[in-house]
Amino acid sequence: MNETEISTLGEFGLIKELTKNFSLKHKSSVMGVGDDCAILDYSGKDTETLVTTDLLLEGIHFDLTYVPLRHLGYKACVVNFSDVYAMNGVPRQITVSVGISKRFTIEHIAELYDGIRLACEEYGVDLVGGDTSASVTGLIISITCIGEGVKGKTVKRSGARDTDLLCVSGDLGAAYMGLQLLEREREAGQGVEDFQPDFAGKEYIIERQLKPEARRDVIAEIAQLDIHPTSMMDVSDGLSSELLHICQSSGVGCRVYEDRIPIDFQTAMMAEELNMNLVTAAMNGGEDYELLFTVPLAQSERIQQISGIRLLGHVTDERLGMAMITRDGNSEITLKAQGFIMEK
Repeated sequence: MNETEISTLGEFGLIKELTKNFSLKHKSSVMGVGDDCAILDYSGKDTETLVTTDLLLEGIHFDLTYVPLRHLGYKACVVNFSDVYAMNGVPRQITVSVGISKRFTIEHIAELYDGIRLACEEYGVDLVGGDTSASVTGLIISITCIGEGVKGKTVKRSGARDTDLLCVSGDLGAAYMGLQLLEREREAGQGVEDFQPDFAGKEYIIERQLKPEARRDVIAEIAQLDIHPTSMMDVSDGLSSELLHICQSSGVGCRVYEDRIPIDFQTAMMAEELNMNLVTAAMNGGEDYELLFTVPLAQSERIQQISGIRLLGHVTDERLGMAMITRDGNSEITLKAQGFIMEK
């Protein structure tokens, strides 16, 4: 039989291929694979259960040369919480499973769990279970988060409509540039005794990579202002990738404007220092965990009352495709997903 390289599909293509023949059999399974969270309804009341899982592998998702275990535990939780907030829900419980190789001590894993505990305390989430196993490939972390959403207010990727506004919170590209800085200093320190990395003036991008936060503040303000997003995702794989997911799920196109992409000063300085394209970092870097969402045009004034929200562009008819208008306004660049790449 013909064999297909996984890299030809990418992460989301692979998930779609593996799950295409699975059908939902229970009335309680409102929505399965295909969004930030699954939606379950056991109560028959006003709330829905949201479930999401993330798997982190040493050497693929993190490098313990420069990632403290406490920060890793915190981040592993936050990336799951972010998925729940991206559905306009609230995280309630997590289970944590870890695979541990022989080089780790009890003290090491306790440090990891200190970070998990801190995240749970900060976001009001309960640790309710998990599993441990031996590993021959380093540290493996799998966290499942269970959240709660209000029926009728849970936001999926599939609700964007022509003329909706495209909005994003915070700034983009900082986590990616923080990763580039960490990698540069790791390489510079190889074989150098008592090497001291230089992070002066770049603390913000380091924190965005090592200790991101989920944007529960934006979710709270959206509710307070009675704003109803039509679609929403968190920016984990890069803005370009998330825009494509929303457009494809909703059956629409979009136009985003290069000069409206929010970028922090430290991000810009780091890109210049490394001679990297700043817009590419913002569009494709990932791990920002900001919220990308669409709102009806009629809610334009309300959404601009939220500090730190940037209007990126607008949703169009599907036939117009997905593109970015360049800074000079004279040309369009077709959007492509650049997030997940399976290494050979």
